[in-house]
Amino acid sequence: MACWKYFLASAGTLCIIAPMPDSAELIQEFRAGSAYVAVCGSAARAGIAAAAQAARVIRSAIAKQGRARVIGATGNSQIPVVDAIVKEDIDWKAIELFHMDEYAGMKADHPSSFRYWIRTRLEEKVHPGITHYLNGDAQDVAAEIDRYTKLLSDAPVDVAFVGFGENGHIAFNDPAVADFDDPAMLKIITLDEACRRQQAGEGHFKDVAAVPREAVTITCSGLFRAKAWVCCVPEGRKAEAVRNALEGPISEACPASLVRRHPNANIYLDSDSASRLSVMETPTRSGSRQLGDS
Repeated sequence: MACWKYFLASAGTLCIIAPMPDSAELIQEFRAGSAYVAVCGSAARAGIAAAAQAARVIRSAIAKQGRARVIGATGNSQIPVVDAIVKEDIDWKAIELFHMDEYAGMKADHPSSFRYWIRTRLEEKVHPGITHYLNGDAQDVAAEIDRYTKLLSDAPVDVAFVGFGENGHIAFNDPAVADFDDPAMLKIITLDEACRRQQAGEGHFKDVAAVPREAVTITCSGLFRAKAWVCCVPEGRKAEAVRNALEGPISEACPASLVRRHPNANIYLDSDSASRLSVMETPTRSGSRQLGDS
């Protein structure tokens, strides 16, 4: 039977890891900086493991304070974790749900809108107590950023689901616009070409030209304020970003590398997304391996 795991992160925070579900098919586990990393047998199994950890954090927050504040992530790589977490035993009425980005000028009912994604995959299935939508099509974007900043700043966020983009972005903080010390909670940014190619490649738009050039996003520092990060990063197209995030320098050149500094981050990969990591050269499971702390 799986048991609870505890480890002391480099920042001195005691991190508690939910028992790995048998269905997660754990291949390898290790630490990268402060972060716990698990490599699972498939994208679906990584999603199950990520959902189990997030559910533990959410239930703990509800037990302590009567509610949980959650930032959801969107996109194709987040489907496995969302499909799994809606099956978890969670008091959804006690959840205040946010999302991390939205295309500038896009209507809420557009099939590629992140509000549409959150509404159809989460809100309509589990009915959180409150869902706060980021209105990318607001007439006054600055006022909308101010409104959402105030909502996020009202109380600490208990957990953020943070995916890694193919270019290493987190939310829409592409390398050219990422700032680990950003004074803002949200900002409007211009998407880089690699990001726009990813959005088209995932089938959200017919081609790169159709992808909006601007978006509103929670900043790197805004995400970092969440008490916990749960990162589900499957698929081989993310392998280079995963390697850069976990083994390269910690810098805005790969915004996802910030995960190694977070005091309570848990990363769930599949064998494809982990395939370029040096730790995968050792096929045996190990909880003591350590990747770059730079």
